[in-house]
Amino acid sequence: MYGFLIGVGVLLLLSIIWMVYRIQTLVSVVKGSDKKIATGSNKVNAILFVLFLVGTGILMFWYSIKEFDNYELPVASEHGVVTDSLFWITMAVTGVVFLITHVLLFIFPYKYQYKEDRKATFYPDNNKLEIIWTAVPGVVLAGLVISGWMAWSDITAPAPENAHVIEIMGSQFQWDVRYPGKDNVLGDYDYRLITATNGHGVDFTDKNAVDDFPSPVVVIPKGEPVLFKIRARDVLHSVFAPHMRLKMDAVPGMPSRFWFVPTKTTAEMREETGNPEFQYEIACTEICGRGHFSMRKIIEVVEPAEYQKWFAEQQTFIQMDPALAEGYQPEVKEVAEVQLSEGN
Repeated sequence: MYGFLIGVGVLLLLSIIWMVYRIQTLVSVVKGSDKKIATGSNKVNAILFVLFLVGTGILMFWYSIKEFDNYELPVASEHGVVTDSLFWITMAVTGVVFLITHVLLFIFPYKYQYKEDRKATFYPDNNKLEIIWTAVPGVVLAGLVISGWMAWSDITAPAPENAHVIEIMGSQFQWDVRYPGKDNVLGDYDYRLITATNGHGVDFTDKNAVDDFPSPVVVIPKGEPVLFKIRARDVLHSVFAPHMRLKMDAVPGMPSRFWFVPTKTTAEMREETGNPEFQYEIACTEICGRGHFSMRKIIEVVEPAEYQKWFAEQQTFIQMDPALAEGYQPEVKEVAEVQLSEGN
């Protein structure tokens, strides 16, 4: 708070000094000595341009280096390596252009500041220069776009047949997770079937739904493809797993998907970061209401053997609530009874 007040005080003081300077300039104009003042004013502004360039440049590089670990999170997926590479290539190309143009932008006011004995050069056009600065950026941008398009095509390609399917459903204000059984096929769902005990709206008349089960956390195996089937129950949400370089919107009535291969277990990432409490997580990056901040779901990446052990220990929806299978077709009830007997 004290720092803020000091900052406000400094800004106020600078404003007062500037106003006094401007008043002196206007008085000089009235007295007829404006030419001398104009020259001095241009020199002051020219120097301020250079100081602003140096000051903000130092602050930019200092802050970027200081906070690097906070915005460059360790990557934990195969496709994340590709997207990170594309990101830094784009940053390098655009960064060079940014630095050159902005250095010139702030140096030129100093170099070409007003002087009474200087005349501006009339330079109407240069066709060769026009061609160069149109063609070169065009080729570079085309290269960036094509490489990005190729990477995105690979990322959004159909998931491998052996991918572990997991449904991520967003609702105000939580993520709900549903796994298929051993058949790796999720059962149908219908929003009209949503009740207090069936938040997913799972259609248990579908045999594939009988062995589906929920989970309070997203557990996935390292080194094996995982397919997230994403949907929303009410409003727009967005699945964001930063370490996996994963982001996909959850839109009501428009299911989406994203598949990836995790490369580091939670335990390995804890060792790498030196943080024994580290957790992968899913956050919502679509402002979905007053409780938006609470939409957080833990992702736990484990070794394949540990995943299989965990998977075998889970209880299905019907094992947790046998009433969900009541009133359905005989063949579905038969499968449900098998599930219940296995659970017992």
